[in-house]
Amino acid sequence: MEYVTILVVSFLSATVLPLGSEALLLFYAAQEANSLVLLWSWATIGNSIGAVTTWLLGAYLTRFEGRRWFPVDSKKRIKAEYYFNRYGVWSLLFTWLPIIGDGIALAAGVFRTSLWYFIPLVVLGKASRYALILWGQHLIYAG
Repeated sequence: MEYVTILVVSFLSATVLPLGSEALLLFYAAQEANSLVLLWSWATIGNSIGAVTTWLLGAYLTRFEGRRWFPVDSKKRIKAEYYFNRYGVWSLLFTWLPIIGDGIALAAGVFRTSLWYFIPLVVLGKASRYALILWGQHLIYAG
């Protein structure tokens, strides 16, 4: 049950909902009955799928680009898209950051960043973050 819970909470944490999965991950990791590798895997998978969901939301928002209330006009969006896809793709490694990360994933969707770049960079960033959290907890309890 813990693995399903960490998957769901990690997923929701990577969407626009204001949740955090780190405390729950640490709580479950402190229980010896749970596999750290499985907790890390499910947290990474859930958080990555949540980022893809945010990317899809960004891609969907472009349908409203011509509307008066849309925050960016077409010319500026196309220019920003060019620069983001040319130079900013590496920022996808930081989609794990609170608040900012959701914005990066949303922008990547609006700018239609290729999922061939998006998914590996996002998974690498999120997997590294969860590994560091679990490693840090291990160091604290081992010392």
